[in-house]
Amino acid sequence: MADTFDAIADSTRREILHILLERGGAGEIAAAELAELLGVTVPTATKHLGVLREQGFVGARQEGRTRYFRLELAPFDALQAWLAPFVDDAYDVAPVSSATDVALEVAAFNAWAGADVGAHLGRALADRSHQARTAFQGASDRVTQALPETVTRRWAKKP
Repeated sequence: MADTFDAIADSTRREILHILLERGGAGEIAAAELAELLGVTVPTATKHLGVLREQGFVGARQEGRTRYFRLELAPFDALQAWLAPFVDDAYDVAPVSSATDVALEVAAFNAWAGADVGAHLGRALADRSHQARTAFQGASDRVTQALPETVTRRWAKKP
């Protein structure tokens, strides 16, 4: 168990786990892409991935010259089982059952991993705000274009 805690004690490795968790269903990521996201060299990212892989947190698949990495959940189950006796019943968490619960789980993991939750939430809010503004502008443009045509046709029909 000590090696497991050593593996996740490093902030870069926790950030790797965070990135892989966010990818969720998208799954795998190449070491070079991960290095770019982390702002480290490929050898540094590969070294950290190797440590996580040795402890079972990360799985890998080779395709040509590229190795793709994915999150493995079994070690987290083992950690949870080991930590359970130390957690007070008052902190028991209900099973994840909705998208909101998943978002809260991700936010909790982000906080634990030292991730900048504010930046993550700010980015998500900015994306949604942009989508809403774009949709509103598109609808407004369509109404502006359609309205003069409708008014012109009505006036043309009157004697």
